[in-house]
Amino acid sequence: MYLSSIFTDPARMDRLVTIAKSSFQPLLEGLVVNTIPLTLISFALGLVLAILTALARISHMKVLQGIARVYVSAIRGTPLLVQLFILFYGLPTIGVVIDPFPAAVIGFSLSVGAYASEIIRAAILSIPKGQWEAGYSIGMNYPQLLKRIVLPQAARVSVPPLSNSFISLVKDTSLAAMILVTEMFRRAQEIASTNYEFLLLYLEAALLYWVVCFILSIIQGKLEARFDRYVK
Repeated sequence: MYLSSIFTDPARMDRLVTIAKSSFQPLLEGLVVNTIPLTLISFALGLVLAILTALARISHMKVLQGIARVYVSAIRGTPLLVQLFILFYGLPTIGVVIDPFPAAVIGFSLSVGAYASEIIRAAILSIPKGQWEAGYSIGMNYPQLLKRIVLPQAARVSVPPLSNSFISLVKDTSLAAMILVTEMFRRAQEIASTNYEFLLLYLEAALLYWVVCFILSIIQGKLEARFDRYVK
């Protein structure tokens, strides 16, 4: 019914084309100004947190292991949207007020840190013990061993799953609309609320997400190929 009304009504078709053209710039602005920076900042901070968490998980200190386990379990065991609501809507009830963008960064960084830590931990543990022993035998300490032998090899193993996590984060940033961050999906909601063409605006936003993720997939393939050449 919806599609038939479009194709049989030239005036409606012209209206939809006009709305799509006029909404493209605001959606693109939301993508460039908030969605992409939110993704990059959250992933960078999350990756640092993931490395520290992974190292804590494989350390011999029970306290560090316990803290890391609780953190990973709590983040992976609760919905990301609930975490964002706690940060933005829940904390103000105890006097802690965080602006929308920083709250989104904190929420997404904690999520990336928990999930990526398991990827990095598995990659580190995949390095044969003989290489650890060889490093210690030539006088390397733990930090030197990680920097020169373990982490470079673990990075190659981690690239595909971490790249997938990054692409997923691009899509997950749409949840930031629920805490008033004016990223691309929030812009689509705002525009649709004025012209009531929700399907058109949401499809347009979905198309832009698709294009970005497609480009990132191409970059991921080239990055993996480069790492393969280094390994060989």
